[in-house]
Amino acid sequence: MSRLPFDTVLIANRGEIAVRILRTLHALGLRGAIMYHDADADSPAVARADHAVRIDGPTPVAAYLDGAQIIAAARTAGAGAIHPGYGFLSENAAFARDVTAAGLCFIGPEADTIALMGDKVRARAFVAAAGFPVAPSVIEDDDPAGFAARARALGPPLLVKPAAGGGGKGMHIVRDLATLDDALETARGEARRYFGDARLYVERYVERPRHIEVQILGDAHGNVVHLHERECSVQRRFQKIIEESPAASLDAVTRARICDAAAGIARAAGYRNAGTVEFIAGDGTFYFLEMNTRLQVEHPVTEMVTGLDLVAEQIRVAAGLKLPFDQDSVRPAGHAIELRLYAEAPGRGFAPTTGRVLSLHWPDGVRVDSGIAAGQRIGAAFDPMLAKLIVHAPDRPAAIARARAALADLVLLGCETNAAFLARVLDDPGYARNEVHTGYLDATPALAAEPVADAAVRRRLLAVACLLSPPVLDAARAVPDLHAAIGGWRN
Repeated sequence: MSRLPFDTVLIANRGEIAVRILRTLHALGLRGAIMYHDADADSPAVARADHAVRIDGPTPVAAYLDGAQIIAAARTAGAGAIHPGYGFLSENAAFARDVTAAGLCFIGPEADTIALMGDKVRARAFVAAAGFPVAPSVIEDDDPAGFAARARALGPPLLVKPAAGGGGKGMHIVRDLATLDDALETARGEARRYFGDARLYVERYVERPRHIEVQILGDAHGNVVHLHERECSVQRRFQKIIEESPAASLDAVTRARICDAAAGIARAAGYRNAGTVEFIAGDGTFYFLEMNTRLQVEHPVTEMVTGLDLVAEQIRVAAGLKLPFDQDSVRPAGHAIELRLYAEAPGRGFAPTTGRVLSLHWPDGVRVDSGIAAGQRIGAAFDPMLAKLIVHAPDRPAAIARARAALADLVLLGCETNAAFLARVLDDPGYARNEVHTGYLDATPALAAEPVADAAVRRRLLAVACLLSPPVLDAARAVPDLHAAIGGWRN
């Protein structure tokens, strides 16, 4: 890579994405700085960083949302650039402006682009005006007083969404118009709480839709390429848990149309850096859903099939360099699957779980993007995602088999996870036949239910647990005083 205008990058994030970015920075010969709250003091990201700056706040999350404190940390670390990762301030236009105003390089799109495409309402209007397909919808801003009536006129089923939302938060499906008012009220409260913006919009909901997204890259020289698509339809509570590339559900014609549409939307927006254009697809049609103006959690599946390092390309573009390849040079190969490992209990409504990591073994021969280590405390302050397992194989069946083997080789004790649930999804005949859609897990609730061990197995497990508990082990290992007095004497 050509010489960059900075040698140190502050990572304004935590967990597995911070470790992921550090890996690329070190591969490029750059220094990686981390800002951290005390809740992450014993994390691998802090241990591996070249410089660590402590930050504080009324809550751990508040600390990572404090833009002024983050910029101050960058100065303390001598960083010339800030990489926001995903989540937190990664799609905050005001933060991007403040970083630039401070004389630092923001590794992401320009603030005006974030403001345009990050606002779901403005983005949809922009995309529709540019001639790309958007699902029938009504926007609260257009006529707040008549918003509910206009939504009813669309006819069910409907999807209520926050205008400033993301990550599935605040979204509600309405199949009975009698429940619309309650759904609007609930969504408005959630939007205000999660995003500080209570505005909503409602769109026609596509039953059994596929969630297809396209990775794009743009530079400051007018070049835009797409890196093909990902299938992200396996979701719980509108949040993805398994992603794949390519999307086996698409025929060649639809694949070309959807990828070309994504690149066209990015060109129309003058997009720079990495981003993802998301679509809802079904029955040969597709509609623009939203654009994420940042690196995606699922970016590794694209890296696995293309051989590209998206973080390296982000840094290159942010430094003002041209993309080193054109569209014809991007030739994906094989099939990749990403499994998101969460600290949660699928059998209890996917409730978050906590605990200390007592034992940890990552599977061999697969890519693992992780932000945890043995001995680390898993709390409830942050999103419950612990790591991602990413596999690559010549085709989808082989990738599924490799993903199954990876889960079988995984050991994580001390905190309940969704690993067994992920294995059940991979084993499900509907998943194997690629019959998934965004409501797939809701339609197969048995996958979330934990199997019940029979009485004999349960007794054995309890016996082993008791024998391994510290009081029992201490008693078994203790030497009676009389024998201890003998010392090292032998007969």
